Amino acid sequence: MTIYVVQPNDTVDAIAESYQVPVDNIIYINQLAYPYALAIGQALLIPTADEEQERRSVVTNGYAYPFINQGVLESTLPYLTNLSIFSYGFTGQGELIPPALNDTWMIEAAAGMGVNAILTLTPMDEEGRFSNILIHQMVNDEAAKSALIQNLLVTMGEKGYQGIDVDFEYILAEDRDAFTAFVAELTEIMNANGYETSVALAPKTSSTQRGLLYEGKDYRGLGAAANSVLLMTYEWGYTYGPPMAVAPIDKVREVVEYAVTEIPVDKINLGIPNYGYDWPLPFEKGVTKASTIGNVQAVQLAIEYGAVINFDETAQSPYFHYIENGVEHEVWFEDVRSMQAKFDLVKEFSLRGMGYWQLMRLFLANWVLLDNEFIIE
Repeated sequence: MTIYVVQPNDTVDAIAESYQVPVDNIIYINQLAYPYALAIGQALLIPTADEEQERRSVVTNGYAYPFINQGVLESTLPYLTNLSIFSYGFTGQGELIPPALNDTWMIEAAAGMGVNAILTLTPMDEEGRFSNILIHQMVNDEAAKSALIQNLLVTMGEKGYQGIDVDFEYILAEDRDAFTAFVAELTEIMNANGYETSVALAPKTSSTQRGLLYEGKDYRGLGAAANSVLLMTYEWGYTYGPPMAVAPIDKVREVVEYAVTEIPVDKINLGIPNYGYDWPLPFEKGVTKASTIGNVQAVQLAIEYGAVINFDETAQSPYFHYIENGVEHEVWFEDVRSMQAKFDLVKEFSLRGMGYWQLMRLFLANWVLLDNEFIIE
């Protein structure tokens, strides 16, 4: 595969002719919309006849809600090892709370493609927010903890889940060791019943990092306790923050460099965002709210407004500005160049694989590039 960056006056036909590839291939892989206009600075993935490179095996995972479009899921499953279905909650007494929508069809779709369906466990309150109070109650109550694990085993057996992912955020510092002990106990019991356990980790860069996101997560302890971990290396650019890359590669690298000192590399999955953000300007802290935008949607927006797509070499991320109804906007998103930078990091550190948050929008060029770079287990 070749990554080509669109120049002024380029057309899809001219690019296809220069690479001697069918124009329909470029249109399909890059999800170009009729009449196939392009944005200056847009990165296109071009299938070429170059000799195939050596590939190593990786594990791929992606999170999805039960309301995902069936066509999007079916188009994505061929590139996945695991499908993490978001999400199951629980009560203070250890009772499981299933997703609002039926997840059975997703489990069956995954099984039909040889993909493992993973039950994602989250401590959500009634308003859909992560509750560290609920975490505190459960990890410090042996009866509730035992009930939760047994309820998980029953549900996983009945539904056909093949593993569990523990996604707990904002854990209190005082609950750090109790949470690690919970993951260790959960993993031991799950493994004894033929299931694996993964745990999501906030993006730490040191063991002493301060903050509610970080202090409750013991990288070394959780790396030893679980079968695998996901580094949540995204959300530097976020809904209420200032405009910037969602996953700037320099920041992602710092997390990986710390993680490999605490956790075996064959247990580490790199978190990859499958989305971007659109900020109205000027940014005002506490007031400005960005809108989530898909990567293909972002390019279409640039085309619509005649925006030039720039590429930040430090962050290894694309961005652009446009004006709508007199308001300037700044958009940061992912393209095949930013994905290539993340894949290169996986290779450099020989990580286990990658996990995508999330799969609700199809970004086909990413999956084609991934399949070109790695063998998916």
